[in-house]
Amino acid sequence: MTPVTRVLVANRGEIALRIIRACHEEGLEAVAVYSAADRLSPHVRAADLAVEIGPAAPSESYLRIDRLLEAARATGAQAIHPGYGFLAERAAFAEAVEQAGLVFIGPPSTAIRAMGDKTEARRRMRAAGVPVVPGADAPVTDLGAALALAGEMGYPVMVKAAAGGGGKGMRVVRAAEELEGALATAASEALKAFGDAGVYIEKFIERPRHVEIQVLADATRTVHLGERECSVQRRHQKVLEEAPSVAVDAALRERMGAAAVAAAAAVGYRSAGTCEFLLAADGSFYFLEMNTRIQVEHPVTEMVYGIDLVREQLRIARGLPMQVPEGPLAPNGWAVECRITSEDPANGFMPSTGRLEFLRVPAGPGVRWDSGFEVGNDVTLHYDSMVAKLIVWGRDRREALRRMVRALDELVIIGIASNQGFQRRLVSDPAFMAGEIDIQFLDRRPDLAEARPAAELTRLAAIAAALAEDAARHARKPAIAESDAAHSAWLATARSEGLR
Repeated sequence: MTPVTRVLVANRGEIALRIIRACHEEGLEAVAVYSAADRLSPHVRAADLAVEIGPAAPSESYLRIDRLLEAARATGAQAIHPGYGFLAERAAFAEAVEQAGLVFIGPPSTAIRAMGDKTEARRRMRAAGVPVVPGADAPVTDLGAALALAGEMGYPVMVKAAAGGGGKGMRVVRAAEELEGALATAASEALKAFGDAGVYIEKFIERPRHVEIQVLADATRTVHLGERECSVQRRHQKVLEEAPSVAVDAALRERMGAAAVAAAAAVGYRSAGTCEFLLAADGSFYFLEMNTRIQVEHPVTEMVYGIDLVREQLRIARGLPMQVPEGPLAPNGWAVECRITSEDPANGFMPSTGRLEFLRVPAGPGVRWDSGFEVGNDVTLHYDSMVAKLIVWGRDRREALRRMVRALDELVIIGIASNQGFQRRLVSDPAFMAGEIDIQFLDRRPDLAEARPAAELTRLAAIAAALAEDAARHARKPAIAESDAAHSAWLATARSEGLR
């Protein structure tokens, strides 16, 4: 067992707060880091210690490896958890942590590097017997070779960044004359996002589902915790996730799970990770990539399997065995996660900024709210647009979706525009409720982004009226002087009535 008593969380917002809470439940102290813009963020207050690491721009704060390591040294932290985003999948960061004599709470840097290079990952997966989408095993550098490969596979094809993920550096090409422009655009975008302009080509599977498998590995065993359905996407960014998937039965779950375990074993994986697959209508599936970190959507797996993935990461990094039962596991119930973002769907999903003036968070049975914001915080353009994750659990999908509708109706956000109404329309849509989705679902349904002013204005007007009435009721209450309280006839009568 590696002695760790204090963990530095190299991230911000909801995932930083999530990790800090897990540290405290494991009996560990947590160190927060924050930029100047995040000085008043909840994750800073929740930590045992906090260190400012630079101005608002991520390039001068959360992406500065030197400042993160210095913060760890200054506070006596023995380990660093990267969360997701920022440096979480940078092998160079994991290596720097290891070389500094600290514990990296995640997979070995060698595994991150192997899976971070998408073409290298494809080669390794093919060697391990994991099905991969037909395509190139090396970055494409020559237009002629790209045209020949695309012609051999048949259009449409997908141009993808070799060094990244998350929808950056990706272009669908449906005809040969589109390929040159797509290569240039994808390479430029990949360079900006990942510092590497390498791109490769693979066959584009029409209308597949995006299904991912959660894996967890310690020093002695690797297990999978079922699938997450992540097909509802906008511009390759996930909007809503659920577990399990309506398209996956027990037999398919076991086949996909075995492939994910083989993928993890092929790179000597440790910690929590996710293998992403394309699932075709005929039940065939193909490896896309492995996310070598905790996922944004990890709560849906936690809710249906009853396992705290972040605490398991903390245990595995300290050399402890995972607390996952032996033998096959089955999901219990259904969980759905809506990403609540500061975007205006009716205005092309334009980012919205401002101060969070009022927030009413949904509650009740089976409802979870993961957020790094509270009233008074500023939502800026410096960071990702996600304000919170709203997660619900139900005994089956029908109950979970009904609960999500109720939770979205309870949610009130004032001060910024959000995609709350869009999510409410999505989870109520008949096609979505029937499970008729794939990764092009939102492309075919632009109507879901259209605001429906009458219903939404009525709801907001009702909320405003209730708040106004509450304020007026308080204003109408008679003021009683302290000295007169004991002799108030109406107060005595009220007490007498209350006791009857």
